[in-house]
Amino acid sequence: MKPDIKDREYMYRLIIGQLFYDGHQQIAVNLANTLGCSAPPPPPSDKLFRLVTIAKQFVEDPDYKAEENTMPMPFETSSAGLDLQYDADVVATSPEPSQYETIYLTVHKAPCRAAAFNSDGSLVATGSADCSIKIMDVERILAREKEHREMNENGPDAHHPVIRTLYDHVDDVNTVIFHPRDAILISGSNDKTVKLFDFSKTAVKRAMKTLSEVYPVRALSCHPGGEFLLVATDHPTVRLYNIETAQAYASANPDDQHRESVTDVHYSENARLYVTASKDGDVKVWDGVSSRCVETFKRAHDGSSICSAKFTKNGKYILTSGMDSIVKLWELSTNRCLIVYTGAGATGAQDYPTSASFNQNEDFVLFPDEKSGSMCSWEARNADRKRLLALGHTSACRTFVHSPSMPAFMTGSDDHRARFWYRKPTTNDN
Repeated sequence: MKPDIKDREYMYRLIIGQLFYDGHQQIAVNLANTLGCSAPPPPPSDKLFRLVTIAKQFVEDPDYKAEENTMPMPFETSSAGLDLQYDADVVATSPEPSQYETIYLTVHKAPCRAAAFNSDGSLVATGSADCSIKIMDVERILAREKEHREMNENGPDAHHPVIRTLYDHVDDVNTVIFHPRDAILISGSNDKTVKLFDFSKTAVKRAMKTLSEVYPVRALSCHPGGEFLLVATDHPTVRLYNIETAQAYASANPDDQHRESVTDVHYSENARLYVTASKDGDVKVWDGVSSRCVETFKRAHDGSSICSAKFTKNGKYILTSGMDSIVKLWELSTNRCLIVYTGAGATGAQDYPTSASFNQNEDFVLFPDEKSGSMCSWEARNADRKRLLALGHTSACRTFVHSPSMPAFMTGSDDHRARFWYRKPTTNDN
C-alpha cells in the first residue's frame, strides 16, 4: 500500500528533522525548500532514528540483526531531549516562564510540601503538612479558566478540579509521585511510611498498600515499567522495592553509599540508570539493574547540600540544584559540569531545599528563588537569564514541579497554598 500525501509529507519532515539533528542545517533547509514543506522547518529531532531502530526487529537483514545483538554502552541513549552535541544553537520555541499566570489556587490546612504531575500531564497532585493529598484534573483547571474568560460560568462546582482528597498519613507528606502505568498515587511522609493509593475508586481515601521505613521519607522514583520503586529517606542508603511483593533491596557494596541522608532520587527514562542527591554534597549515578554506583560527582556544588538531581529526557545529562542556590547541568559521558545557571539566591544561600526543573521541552531551566519569592529561569542551552516571575506566595516556596506536556507548573508554599501556573494562549500563537 502506497503512503498518501500526508504520510509522505510526515516522512519528509522526519528526514528534514533528522538532518537538523545531525547538524546538516543547510541540507535540511534546501530539502525543505525543494519539497515545499511548510515553514518553519521542523525542530531537531531523532524521531526518525528511533523509528528505524524499532523497525529493525521486523527487517530480515543480517547487518540489522548483528546490531541488535550488540550491548549498549552504559551512557548510550536513544530518546529525544536536550542534546548540546547537536542543538546548542537552537532558539527556544516555547514561551518564557515569566509569561505564565496563576489560573487556579487550592488551599491546604498546613504548608504545602510536595507536588507532582502524572506522565502525560493530565493530573497533578499536592501533598501537605496537614497529612492530606489532593489530586486535580488539569483539563478541569483549564476549562474553569476558559469559562472565566468567556464569562460563561455554569456554577461554582461545574468543573471542580479536585477529583480526590486522600487521607492516610499521620505526619507531613514530603513527596508524591504517580505510578507510570496504573491509577496509583505514591506518597512518602515524616511518619516513616510510603503509601500507595488506588485513586481510580472514587470513594476510597485510604491507601491500598503501606511500606514501612525506619526514617522519614524524602523522595520517590518509580521504575518506568512500574514494577519497582526507589525510596530515599533521612538515611544514606536508598532502598529499592518490588511494588508487588514489597520486598526491599539495597546496594551490596557499603562503599557505594552516601555519607549523609539522601534528598532526591530519579530514574532515567530508559531505567538503565538512576541518580541520587545527598546532604553530603555528592551526586551519585547508579546502574539501574545491579544498583551499583557507576559514577560520583563529588562536592557537586562545592560542598553544599544537594537539593535535587534529575535526568534529561535522553538521559545524557543530569540537572542538579543545591542549597547554594545554583543550578548545574552535568554531562554523563564526560563526567563534567557543562553549564552553571547563576543569578538565583543573590541575597544569600537558601534555607529550604528546592528542586530545579526543565520546562516541557527542555528549552528552559526553572528554579524558585527563596529570598525574592520569584521563579528564575534560563535558556537551557546557553544559561541566558530570563525575566523573573513573581510567584505571589506570602511564604517560602517549598515545592515546584513543571508539567511534562504543556507550559504549566505547580508551586506549593508554607502559606498553605498551591498555585497552578499556565501560559495562556494568545492571538499571536499558532
